[in-house]
Amino acid sequence: MALPSSTPDFKYDPKKSYLVPFILVTSLFFLWGIANSMNGTLIKHFQTALDLNRAQAGIVDSAFYIGYFVMALPAAFLMNRIGYKKGILIGLLLYAGGAFLFYPAAEMRLYSFFLFALFVIACGLAFLETAANPYVTVLGEPKSAESRINFSQSFNGLSIILGPVVGSLFIFSSTEYTNEMLASMPVDQAEAIRIAEAQSVQTPYLIIAGIVLLVAILFAITKMPEISSAAEKKATFKGITRHRHLLFGVVAQFFYVGAQASIWGYFVDLKIHFANDSHFEIVQWIYRYTETSTPTQIASFHASFAFILFMVGRFFGTWLLTKMAAHKLLAIYSALSAALIVYGWVGSGLSAVFAISLTYFFMSIMFPTIFALSIKNLGDQVKLGSGLVIMAIVGGAVLPPLTGLISLSGIENALIIPFIAFIIIWFFGWKGYKVEEA
Repeated sequence: MALPSSTPDFKYDPKKSYLVPFILVTSLFFLWGIANSMNGTLIKHFQTALDLNRAQAGIVDSAFYIGYFVMALPAAFLMNRIGYKKGILIGLLLYAGGAFLFYPAAEMRLYSFFLFALFVIACGLAFLETAANPYVTVLGEPKSAESRINFSQSFNGLSIILGPVVGSLFIFSSTEYTNEMLASMPVDQAEAIRIAEAQSVQTPYLIIAGIVLLVAILFAITKMPEISSAAEKKATFKGITRHRHLLFGVVAQFFYVGAQASIWGYFVDLKIHFANDSHFEIVQWIYRYTETSTPTQIASFHASFAFILFMVGRFFGTWLLTKMAAHKLLAIYSALSAALIVYGWVGSGLSAVFAISLTYFFMSIMFPTIFALSIKNLGDQVKLGSGLVIMAIVGGAVLPPLTGLISLSGIENALIIPFIAFIIIWFFGWKGYKVEEA
């Protein structure tokens, strides 16, 4: 489903090739998917490396999504003035800079430093997400804009599989440690282990920073078509609140991102709680892990399998959106997700883990569908409305810490917030999507 936008001044020229610009813009979808999917790994890893409880570690998501909240509207306004290419370059440099900051943060082992690095990364991603969708829609024949944007979004689904895999192979230790185990060790030995655990994030994030910088260089040397609209440059927020569907969409997106961040961030803990010594045979067949793998590593592989369901769900959902109305599919998927969460909450064993994993499949189309329905018929205010919906990503900052606090009374209670969120999303798909003016 292509995202609605106002008519840009840019005109498609069939004599020109847009393949290289299209590939570069599509890479942005891949890059921000990696950053998002790494947060769940960090939440689990920092509990040991930095001696944190689950609620404290959940602030990882808060720092990340606050970056979106702070930068979304400034990014939209700035790119209306300096152009999308320069905005994308700013976003990539912020992304790479935040990833590089992981190195000194690990050396100093300061949680606040890590949180600042994640905040900087998210500020960069706010630029990238604001720019990527409108760019993709014009880099080719207008009649194929819908298929292009769905194709690009699929790479976001592909990249989020990698986060848990990177965590399992390169970040999580081959020996399982808990804070209780380290507390019982001699101080020097425990300290040495925590130092090694903290430093294990350095190499993966340095590699990510290098890749992002390479993409930035390619953007800088590649001639990119510029998207501009004289009307959009003069648009203001005056009267934007009269669009009820936009306001409902902002609320729905707030709760969706909060639910996503909560489920993704606590999946490893939930898997260990429900089925510590069990595993799906298909997961073992895919990842070929051995009996020496730790429960955390195995749980991380399960998380990656859940992300595979997310990617498959995005492809399947893209096809379904050609057969039925977007709001109906959103309502059905959110209702099914709520039901699966209830089963995961009251259930146990691998069936509970599978129920939670299956929500990834149904969540796959929610963000872009809520986004598209929210900014429908906004005219010249479409970019500003888009900025408001992107700001709603702050739900990923607000809800996960609350989820973490609730989980201290039992990790299964981490599913309460996602359940409430899916009910709100269901309402948006049922009635809140309707284009009405207040």
